[in-house]
Amino acid sequence: MFKSILLIACLFVAQAIVAQDQPKQATLVVKTPNSCDHCKVCESCGLKLETDLYYVRGIKRVEYDQESQTTTIVYKTKLLTPEQIRREIVQLGFDADELKADPAAYAKRDGCCK
Repeated sequence: MFKSILLIACLFVAQAIVAQDQPKQATLVVKTPNSCDHCKVCESCGLKLETDLYYVRGIKRVEYDQESQTTTIVYKTKLLTPEQIRREIVQLGFDADELKADPAAYAKRDGCCK
C-alpha cells in the first residue's frame, strides 16, 4: 500500500515538473505580403489583418510591419498552434508564408490591395 501511494506521489511530481517547461505564450512572425502601399488607411482592408485576428481566441497581440511585410503575433500556446494562426490569416484574404489567401476572402479586398 505504501509503495502504491509513493508511486502515485512521484507521478504527480513528475507531471508538475513537465508542465512547467511548456511556455504559456509564444511569438510567431508570418510573412504576409501585401502590394498595397496605403493599407493602414484603406477602408476595405486597412488594419483588417490586425483587428480581425484579435477575435481569434488565444491571440494576445498583432503587429503588421509594412516594410518587411510581416505580421508578428503573440499567442497562447495551449489554445493555438502556428499552423492554426496561418489558416486564420489565409481566411482573412492574406497570404501566410507558403499558404495562399482564400480566393473568396481575397476577392472582398479593395482593388488596390490585391
